[in-house]
Amino acid sequence: MVNIERINFLAKKQREVGLTEEEKAEQQKLRREYIDSVVGNLKSQLDNTYVIDENGEKKKIR
Repeated sequence: MVNIERINFLAKKQREVGLTEEEKAEQQKLRREYIDSVVGNLKSQLDNTYVIDENGEKKKIR
């Protein structure tokens, strides 16, 4: 599970006072995990999405 609270905390701290090198690395890692999670969820949704064509046939999106 991606820690959104930590991502938001680091983003706020970056705007206000800046981040240490370790925090910057952590922020990048957390952002990558979040992006990968979103992309994975989208792919999963699309894998289970069907379109009904003009003939009423159900076709899987590829």
